[in-house]
Amino acid sequence: MANNSRYEFTTQWEISAPQISVWLELNSPENWPLWWRGVERVQLLQLGIDDLGNGAVRRYTWRSRLPYRLTFTMKTTHVEPYSCIEGHATGELEGFGRWQLSHSAGVTHVRYDWLVEANKRWMRWLAPIARPLFEWNHDVVMEWGRQGLLRRLLPETG
Repeated sequence: MANNSRYEFTTQWEISAPQISVWLELNSPENWPLWWRGVERVQLLQLGIDDLGNGAVRRYTWRSRLPYRLTFTMKTTHVEPYSCIEGHATGELEGFGRWQLSHSAGVTHVRYDWLVEANKRWMRWLAPIARPLFEWNHDVVMEWGRQGLLRRLLPETG
């Protein structure tokens, strides 16, 4: 039987701001609760092993449009300055995430790939019928992030 609690998401944002500005915000997750609705808390559990943040471990608590919260730990596994951040999640979500940034014509292109499995029992149980709702919910939370980042970097547009 296929695992219905596995999800593959790709989110893309276009941000009319310098790539370094977008990078600095995304590479500072402890500040996400200041601008990303839905991020309740980011707690640094372990510093990285280098100046780039490789090996850093953080605990994230997210809330969503639907009435539930998710908490998971993310270990940064690969960083390429200004262009890529990868990590492995464990906890209520388990899997892989990757931020990729590029810039052209005054626009920073942001792509987030999130390949995860839901580990909450009720989510696994409901996955066969609630998958479209969980996918919609993910998209809403990511849109909150895009809007928050725009407000943070380009306050005159908000």
